[in-house]
Amino acid sequence: MPTDPSAEAQLSEDDGTALWLGPRQAEHRLVLLHGWGADADDLLELGAELIGADPASLNLSVVALRAPLPHPGGLGRQWYDLHQPEWPQLPQARRDLRQRLLALGGSVPLENTCLLGFSQGAAMAIDVATGCGADACDPLALSGLIACSGYPHPDWQPKSPRTDILLTHGEQDPVVPFAASQALESALADAGGSVRRIAFPGGHCIDPDLIATMRDFLLAGWRGS
Repeated sequence: MPTDPSAEAQLSEDDGTALWLGPRQAEHRLVLLHGWGADADDLLELGAELIGADPASLNLSVVALRAPLPHPGGLGRQWYDLHQPEWPQLPQARRDLRQRLLALGGSVPLENTCLLGFSQGAAMAIDVATGCGADACDPLALSGLIACSGYPHPDWQPKSPRTDILLTHGEQDPVVPFAASQALESALADAGGSVRRIAFPGGHCIDPDLIATMRDFLLAGWRGS
């Protein structure tokens, strides 16, 4: 795989697979990655709540990316098929997402970009931002990374992360076991990452009681960029 970002960023950010809030050209950006079976619009309301104001007034761009594959149930999308043994679509999914993020960096630098993912979107965000598994890419320099109810991919090999990371996970999550976030925290810390994990008494969701904490995390990342 190419190591030159300009060689990787072949996919246009305006390819019809994303939803936007605020201007496309801005000082800072929030990128949202939805979970398995959802679609790009799933996290837009959360993005607006996290911002708490008109994105344009903050010189901020919010973009929710749509996963490339249809969900096997007929509704929603998926980054890769969880039903296929050993997830053979994962390598291409991580390459495609990395290209999309690099393309977005053409209008707002990745150093000014925060990435937030939920469930499968969280797993993709962590993987692509910190190592890309067997592809062994360099970590992405981001303003911040929030992974909600995420999990580690089997071949994920994190390198020293180039961004602060916030993990959230429900202790009674029936979909992604709570231990998955503990495994993420341990691997990221061992790789030299700055990582904070927050547990909450709940299931497979983004805890509304953590909105203020996530907002503060995002604002701190953008202020430091």
